[in-house]
Amino acid sequence: MDAITSALPPSLLLEPRDINLDGTDLLVHHGLFTDNEYSWPLALRFIKGAIHGAIILPVLLHAAFTALIVALDHNVKDLGLPASIIPSLSIVVGLMLVFRNQTSYNRFWDGRNYLTVIITSVRNLTRSFLANSHRSPLADRVETERIIRILIAILYATKNHLRAGWGAEIIPGTAINPSTGNATLTPEYSDLLPRGLYGCDDRGLGLVLQLTFFIEQYIKKGTDSGYFHAPQASQMQVQLNNMVDAYGKMETIRLTPIPVAHLIHQKQVLALFGGVLPFAMVDKMNYWAIPVVMLVMFTLYGIDAIASQLEDPFGYDKADIKMDYIVEDIRSEISVLLEEWKKAGEQGYDMFVGMRHGAGGGGGGGRTDRTDHANGRL
Repeated sequence: MDAITSALPPSLLLEPRDINLDGTDLLVHHGLFTDNEYSWPLALRFIKGAIHGAIILPVLLHAAFTALIVALDHNVKDLGLPASIIPSLSIVVGLMLVFRNQTSYNRFWDGRNYLTVIITSVRNLTRSFLANSHRSPLADRVETERIIRILIAILYATKNHLRAGWGAEIIPGTAINPSTGNATLTPEYSDLLPRGLYGCDDRGLGLVLQLTFFIEQYIKKGTDSGYFHAPQASQMQVQLNNMVDAYGKMETIRLTPIPVAHLIHQKQVLALFGGVLPFAMVDKMNYWAIPVVMLVMFTLYGIDAIASQLEDPFGYDKADIKMDYIVEDIRSEISVLLEEWKKAGEQGYDMFVGMRHGAGGGGGGGRTDRTDHANGRL
């Protein structure tokens, strides 16, 4: 065990993953698809990833109401209405659904973009910290690895903060219960946090903002020690500010739902449209009005249900942002950087190329191939 690792808590490094050159294993690991994801055509999928379970009850209720109207029309009195009323209502329903869907998808897409901003900032800060501490003393290298671990912890803290039940204290380093949104005692990233850290979520301070203080202090210390020059430190500060800004915008998406007045009116308009539809169809379609109304309402309620899923994109639904896979992948990526950084520092190589510090470029005279070391050639 190397000196840096022995001075730290258990390493965050993951086991290396074997990935096919075509990238299939990587995509499966990311959750972008599974081996049987497309074994059935999408048009024939009614359970996994579909919204049918959320809309089956209102669709069946409209079908039952249509059957009642048809039976009364045949056996009691004529209940038919002019079909000309349908286009007017259709315009209103269409406009409301388009607005709802577009607004919800914008929230989903913005949430994904803001997560990318945080990930990009973590990558940039990691690259800068490792590159500028490549030949630093052992104590400074231990501090650098500690800060890299905190950067990864920020990703986990962001994910859990967006998924947590608001007002419930979040225990730093633990996972969130998907059913309740409350903190659990299950460790998830506790090995990445500074020793002795205590959370202040119960007092209104998010863990993400709390952890950024360690990053700010490290940049200040590096500038004072001469590892970072002033323009470089300024760029790092920009990356940190971008991270906090994106975190705040994601929090805004999570805490600002679609106005309840709009949701109420939309549900009422959908129910009204489904209630009027049988009267406009019964004279010409008779009992065929039942499956036709079911089909129309299945379509409309389905669009509304999709919008409901997309408006909070940080949860556990299949349509939500795959935050678990994304965060784990970034952790694995940065773990590789740390592993290479530590090997290069111990053996006097430049990262990724196996070349000793200060080696000349002509003819590759200073190059030492690590593969040769592994094969016993040197």
